[in-house]
Amino acid sequence: MKYPVFKDLIIFENEDYIVVNKPPFLATLEDRTPNTTNLLKIAKQYNPELQACHRLDKDTSGCLVFAKNAAAYRHVAMQFEAREVYKVYHAVAWGTHQFEEQLVNRSIVASAKGVAKLAPQGKPAETYFNTLETYARHTLVECLPVTGRLHQIRIHLAFLGAPIVGDALYGGEQVYLSSLKRGFNLKKNTEELPLIKRFALHSFNIGFVLLNGEPVKIEAPYPKDFAVLVKQLRTH
Repeated sequence: MKYPVFKDLIIFENEDYIVVNKPPFLATLEDRTPNTTNLLKIAKQYNPELQACHRLDKDTSGCLVFAKNAAAYRHVAMQFEAREVYKVYHAVAWGTHQFEEQLVNRSIVASAKGVAKLAPQGKPAETYFNTLETYARHTLVECLPVTGRLHQIRIHLAFLGAPIVGDALYGGEQVYLSSLKRGFNLKKNTEELPLIKRFALHSFNIGFVLLNGEPVKIEAPYPKDFAVLVKQLRTH
């Protein structure tokens, strides 16, 4: 895998913080895969002082905040703790759904294997969902997590009968162009690849208060695979 240049990922920077548009397939911090790098390692080559203020799943793209100093890190950590950070994710889900401020308030328990499930004895978890666009058999959903549990958005959408495209862990199948496009012919002896090779979840917005008390809201444009998926769903 060709690793990104950190500087090219930056979508916001001031004296205390850097916000990047994290590419998919790259872990935020160390993971168990040998001989791979992670975003924090790449960040520290750019500036050795950088610390990741939160994390995104390896396959999730979008807004990720780094702090340049201890005071900045503490300042944002407290906002995460107090649930004052504004977070908006976009997901492409199976099925056509009309969500309007739809709240899922279901506790989540995480297993040692890194799989989450809904369980009354788990940690409280809340997410709001809104429909942004509907297509023939899919929906572009805006997800606003109040809490930050493992796989929260993914498992809450699955609970609503709207699993995320490509999220095999929670019942979301792949999308192929042949299933959207009538008369789609694949070249001989080639295997059709899914339109997106991961689950379709993107951290679209993040908002928090800077050290000087000024609020900031940052938006991360869709990466290529997510943009292609949405474009094909709109077209067909």
